[in-house]
Amino acid sequence: MNERLMHCSLDLTRFTSQRPQAAYLHVPFCQHRCGYCNFTLIVNRDDLIEKYITAIRLELESRGDHGPVTTLFVGGGTPTYLPADKLEQLLELLMNWFPLEDGGEFSIEANPCDITESKAAILSAAGVTRVSLGAQSFNEQKLRSLDRFHSESDVALAVKLLRKYEFDISLDLIFGAPEEKLEVWENDLNKALQLEPDHLSTYGLTFEKGTLFYNQLIHGQISPIEETLDLQMYKCGINTLEQAGFEHYEISNFSRPGHRCQHNEGYWQLQGHFAVGAGASRFVSGIRETNHRSTTTYIKKMLAGDSPVASRENLSAEASAREKIVFGLRRLEGISLSDFYRATGFDVVKLLKKPLHRFISQGFLSLKNNQLQLTEQGLYISDSLWPEFLIE
Repeated sequence: MNERLMHCSLDLTRFTSQRPQAAYLHVPFCQHRCGYCNFTLIVNRDDLIEKYITAIRLELESRGDHGPVTTLFVGGGTPTYLPADKLEQLLELLMNWFPLEDGGEFSIEANPCDITESKAAILSAAGVTRVSLGAQSFNEQKLRSLDRFHSESDVALAVKLLRKYEFDISLDLIFGAPEEKLEVWENDLNKALQLEPDHLSTYGLTFEKGTLFYNQLIHGQISPIEETLDLQMYKCGINTLEQAGFEHYEISNFSRPGHRCQHNEGYWQLQGHFAVGAGASRFVSGIRETNHRSTTTYIKKMLAGDSPVASRENLSAEASAREKIVFGLRRLEGISLSDFYRATGFDVVKLLKKPLHRFISQGFLSLKNNQLQLTEQGLYISDSLWPEFLIE
């Protein structure tokens, strides 16, 4: 391995040494932890919000990454859960540290109930261009089963307010809720389309270890839907949205022409990015660092002048190349083998060897005209392919 990597050491710096053009800020505060959620968040601790903003400022100052970027993303938790004055304070801090280039994309995640006239105005004044709204469903029974507390009318009102300020609007939807029927999912898709969003993300419900739903699953209190129905719902989403004029550009993401999420496109192309906040993970110059997930630990460390980093990984050239393949294949257009070689110095066919040939012969991948892509069949089982691609 070492001899094989020597000639590639410069190739790693070739695609990781440039200053990242993307930045992420994590806001862990939320009104409630939904049963399926395993993200870094904290509830019933509004007393920590001011200290958290101070900790963010200290982390930014300690990193010295000040400068313009082309994409910003504020995620959570629920960033819009913050009181209006604190939300304004945090967004101003972020924009001062990472000013957005002209024509750049500034996204923020939001819950429907949080979108008021005053908060929409704050987002607009701060330079936000895109709002990702956690609709999840338009069916009241399904929303309750997903542990969500908003209603269909809340989503419609939020979209109306956001349209007033001319944001790009993305809606998140979940399919495969316990006991969900296909017609419920079909109705969710149709209701979403009636709101005329610019972007849609559709996610199959998963039972992640450590979540309430996982605990209920292993104790037999809830059951996942049948695998065949889950696949039927995924296909239904693709067909319905494509027929409505949306481009299916990533496994779970659909956009109207010109409205892809540019920030996430950077992730899928393994471009570097800055990141601050509890649980935030950055990728700069081939080094991946992840902060402590505990909000209280993150705050304590920052206020004490300590590093918030919980883990640090210096990726080898080969590991970076393998990750670049996995992320790149999530995009429906796949990977250009020649572009990949120019960027990394690695030949995809030689790097992946047997797994690649096997997956092509099984019909999960297609290699034509220098382009490697998931097939329709591969799209449905893609998560099972990636582990073999990451083994060095």
